[in-house]
Order: sequence, then C-alpha cells, then structure tokens
Amino acid sequence: MNKRFLSYLLLAFCLSALADVNYQVIPLPQQISFDKSGGYMLLTEGMTVGYPSGNQQMRRNAEFAAEYLNLSLKEKGDGKKGADINLTLGLKSSNPDDYAINVGKKGITIQGASESGVFYGIQTLRKSIMNERGEIRLPYAWICGSPRFSYRGTELDCARHFFPVSFIKKFIDILALHGINRFHWHLTDDQGWRFEVKALPELAQKASIRPCTIVGKNVGLSDPDNAIYDDTPETGYYTQEELREVVAYAAERYITIIPEIDLPGHMIAALSVYPDLGCTGGPYKVWGIWGIADDVLCAGNPKTLEFLKTVYGELCDVFPSKLIHIGGDESPRVRWKACPKCQAKMKELGLTKEAELQTYINKEMEAFLSKRGRQIIGWDETLEGGLSENAAVMSWRGYEGGKAAAKLHHQVVMTPTSNCYIDYYQLKDQRAQPLAIGGYLPLSKVYAMEPVPDGLAPEEAKYIIGAQCNLWTEYVLSPDHAEYMLLPRLAAMSEVQWLKPEAKSYEQFLERLPALEQVYRRLGYKYCTTHE
Repeated sequence: MNKRFLSYLLLAFCLSALADVNYQVIPLPQQISFDKSGGYMLLTEGMTVGYPSGNQQMRRNAEFAAEYLNLSLKEKGDGKKGADINLTLGLKSSNPDDYAINVGKKGITIQGASESGVFYGIQTLRKSIMNERGEIRLPYAWICGSPRFSYRGTELDCARHFFPVSFIKKFIDILALHGINRFHWHLTDDQGWRFEVKALPELAQKASIRPCTIVGKNVGLSDPDNAIYDDTPETGYYTQEELREVVAYAAERYITIIPEIDLPGHMIAALSVYPDLGCTGGPYKVWGIWGIADDVLCAGNPKTLEFLKTVYGELCDVFPSKLIHIGGDESPRVRWKACPKCQAKMKELGLTKEAELQTYINKEMEAFLSKRGRQIIGWDETLEGGLSENAAVMSWRGYEGGKAAAKLHHQVVMTPTSNCYIDYYQLKDQRAQPLAIGGYLPLSKVYAMEPVPDGLAPEEAKYIIGAQCNLWTEYVLSPDHAEYMLLPRLAAMSEVQWLKPEAKSYEQFLERLPALEQVYRRLGYKYCTTHE
C-alpha cells in the first residue's frame, strides 16, 4: 500500500514537472492557436538554435536565444533546417516588429518580419518557459505577436539622481523583457548635468556636482528658511565613450535611445558654469531643491544658440536616434519679459508674446538638427508659441496637447501624468511605500490607458505613434528603488503599447502577472508585490 502511494506521488510529481506551457505571457501575443493533435515537444539540454549565416543581427539573436533557453548555437545557411529551434526572416508583414512562433513535430521556428521581430519572438518563448525546470513540454502551437504602436517608450531621469552604467544596462534589459523599443534618457536638469561635451569640458565636470540635496518633501521653494539639506554631494556624468557603449548595448536589444537635453528651461546647472547665458548674469548654482526655476537661457543672447548647437552637435555624434528630445517644459518667461536682450529680439523678429521666443529657439534648433537628419520632439508646452514645422510632441499635461498636435498632423507620443507617471505612489497607503513625489497611480490605472483619445478622425489618429511611462527621480535615490517604481507597472504599460483595446482585460492580465513576477524574482528584479 505504501509503495503504491509513493508511486502515485512520483507520477503526480512527474506530471507537474511536465505541465504544458501555455504561452500566455506579458505582453500577450496576438494569437495563440494550439494544434488539434494535442502533440508536444520536449525542450531539453543539448538542443541547438540555428540562424542564417552572414547576418550578424540574427547571430546576436541566436546568442540571446541560446543564453535565455540554455541551448547551443548551430549556424545554418538558410536558418530553416538542422536545428531544434530555427530563427528566420521572411514573415510577410508591414510591421517590422511582428513575429510568429511555430512549435511542431520538426521543432520550433521563430520567424520575424525583421530581426527585431525575431527578437520579440525569442522573448515570448523565453518568458513562456523561464519558470519551468527539467524537461519542458511545449504543446504544438502557432503564436503570433504584433505591436499596436511603433513607439513603445520608457523614460528615466538621471539628472536628479545619477545611475551608473551598470544599472542603465540592467534597465535596458528590463525594457527588452517587456517589448519596449524606445529608451528616453533625461540627461540634464537644474539639479545636474550628466552629458560630457568635449568642446565644453567644464560643463559636465562642474555642473554634474550638486553639493547637497533637500531632505524629505520639497519645501525649498515655498519655505526656504525651513528647508533641511543633507551633506552628501550628488555627482557623476557619462563620458561619450560610456554613452556609445550603452547605445550599442541597447541597439543589440532593438532599443533606440532618445536623449533629452532640456531647453530653454531646466538649465540652472548649465548656467552655474556659464552665467552669461542667463538673462540676469547670475551668479547661479546647481539646485539642491526641486521645482521650476525662473532663470532660463536668454533667448536674446546670440551665445545661447552657439552653446546649444555645440551641445546638440556632440549629442548627435553620440546618439544615432532620429528623434532628439529638446524638452521645452516648465520654462517661465518672467526673465524674458524683463530682459532687454530678449525684448530686442522680439522686436527684431516681430513677435508679440514671449512664448514665441521659445518657438524661435525651437525653429533654430530644428533647422540645425534637420541638417543632421534628425527630428525634434518636445513636451506639450512647445505648442504654446506655435509648433515648428516637423516637431513631434510628447503630451504629459493630459491628452489635450497631444490631441491638438495630432489635429495639426504632428507625431505624438502620449504620456499623461494621469496614467504614465510612475514616480507617483503605487498604493493608497503612502506609509507602506518609499517616499515619492506624490500622486497615486495604481497598476490598474496604467493598464486602463488608451493612447488614442476620442474626437480624432482616423486621418488624425494615425499621428499618435505610441505611449510612454516616465520615471522621474527627485525621490528615487537608488537602483533598487527605481526598479520598485518601475515594476510591475511597466508590464501594464507594455500591454497598452502592444495590444488593441478590444484585446485587453485587466482581470486576465492579473491572472498572467504572477508568472512574470516569478521571472522578476529569478532575474533579481525588485518590484511592488501589492496591486491596486
């Protein structure tokens, strides 16, 4: 009797070890069709992954697959025969990120409309099996994925708090796991300058140093006499060599880095080194508080454009992205109103309001960057003085700015605070969480986002090219804290970016989320374990 009971236990253990993979990962594939035969293949050690010879991107894809799935490489001329898992191109689709996975008697084929599509197929298979151990049973199936938006972004602010290159690479790996293909990198602000400009060496050397930082909630602007500061300098900037290394690392994972140098506001750090670029002449010092500074670049000083073109020229040398982010947000015009140089420039250009001075700068930078094959993108404040000809807009103050830009036939990335600002608290009970800037953005509200607002005609709606979540770091001091704020809300954003509205279900998402969170644990990622 005991032997029979032990046999039952052994059988139950074996069956659980060979539990079928269901392929229902995050983001959810567009189609999962199981073979009616009910057949399956076993994925075991010693299997091989094949790829077309002569294609270095596909070889790198194969290396990722071998690493993720614990397989060995097998180069094949056509990429279709002779291996257990074959990577191949040729999927007929106008969307380069589309993929199809066929699990059948002859093995597994991952086919993409381009190399990026193959990579996303590999990620789907990876997440499907990562939590399995021993022999993994893969049911015969056809799995297809197709992202809804071409721009699937995440922003990280490294100006307020500096994060080392090692974490930036980890951050990129996290994005890749979720099918994100744009990394918006905020590199400069009032509280720190993190981009090396070789022609202006003192800029990063000096403006990257914040002697101290306000402690706790920010009261520096409203009550400066009662503000408390730490005695720990915040330092660090990225050399151009380091940045090129990160750009290459991201490109291997089909992620384009969009750098941001904010102008004409959020420039106190730069003004601390070059005070003559401000309307008052300073002196200025790198800010140790958070908020919006009245001091901005002087729009009437010809040296301002010389400075910006030097900075952005070197930025283009490092970052190959077509889109270059010029910021444009939270730039008060009080200094311009009182500045003789700015008022003279308005008279010279025939302008009637100070907001048009910002458009003047934007147009100058657009022309400069256009000669280098680049396109500017800025926050929705860039609408206020009139958009420059080819500018794209990132809509953060709600949906209306993006909606207005789309009606003008300008490309738009939707990133409203209501659904996309993951520097906000995740739970109602703030006491149970690390200090955050404020606000309340639960997982459910991220998932509920719809990037294409009502009221746009189909011809206008096509200008909504994607969505993005933003992680500002005024109160995010460490990599662990950054991961906690990011995850699992990034998982919800990935389904916003990949799935059409009719394919989304928050209840089903929550059913699939534990498997992804188990992947987080295996990879050593920090995340919020409570969902609201």
